[in-house]
Amino acid sequence: MTAADADRWPPDGRFLDFRGHRVFAREGGAGADLLLIHGFPTSSLDWKQVWPGLASNHRVHAMDMLGFGRSDKPPKFDYTIAASADQWEALARDAGIGEATVLAHDYGDTVAQELLARQGEGRLPFRIRAIAFLNGGLFPEAHHALTIQKLLLGPLGPLVARLSSQRDFAKNMRRICVSPPDADELREHWRLLARAGGRRVVPKLLRYIPERKAHRERWVGALRDATIPLCLIDGIADPVSGADIVARWRELLPGRPVVELDGVGHYPQIEASGRVLEAYRTFRSVPPAASPRPG
Repeated sequence: MTAADADRWPPDGRFLDFRGHRVFAREGGAGADLLLIHGFPTSSLDWKQVWPGLASNHRVHAMDMLGFGRSDKPPKFDYTIAASADQWEALARDAGIGEATVLAHDYGDTVAQELLARQGEGRLPFRIRAIAFLNGGLFPEAHHALTIQKLLLGPLGPLVARLSSQRDFAKNMRRICVSPPDADELREHWRLLARAGGRRVVPKLLRYIPERKAHRERWVGALRDATIPLCLIDGIADPVSGADIVARWRELLPGRPVVELDGVGHYPQIEASGRVLEAYRTFRSVPPAASPRPG
């Protein structure tokens, strides 16, 4: 990333009110609206490397969903995928978005699936034109949770979260990435995770993993029934949601494009930003008729 590109990354943003809580949002660029939905346990900072390229021909929107990044982290909030989808609806209304494309990652994949399900039900207040998914648990049977995630979901989760450290965070990021962020960026990701009592809500945020199983038919069904273009861009060296997710995508969504990124782990937008931009642009250059609804 050049110095000029860094200047185009918005270091600041604005706060939206959502049910009495502050949600941090970023916006930049001009053109068709594009929503960037981040994953767990990071924030909109995930999109820093691809932001300049996307903002060159899109009005790009990103936010830290409640519990993440610069947004509020209320300890008694009901952290569900539905609540996160509600936040994106609120942002769309506030920004005057009528239709948008979505690029999602990890936790954000599941939020995008919920938004897609709502669109299929005719109750989404804006129209999703297309979705590109990066690594994430689109199919819970093909997702492999880390040991630390399992511990945080268990009865000792609050204690494990309280005892977690920047060193632990960096170790786990390096475990799932082939080319992890450098030390300074890992430090910033940790700072955003831990700020405002963030560690205490991590076990609640992780409930999205059992939610995926409970709502599998709804969220996988939304992919099967989609009438819009869908694409998977996946770092296949990811031990969490790599090659097995790709195989399941091909099995359940034949004909839908998939791009395999060799030598890339769980965070393609950080590890291989240029390849992600190329794959996304290629996907969006294909007319909708070339991405038919599976039969």
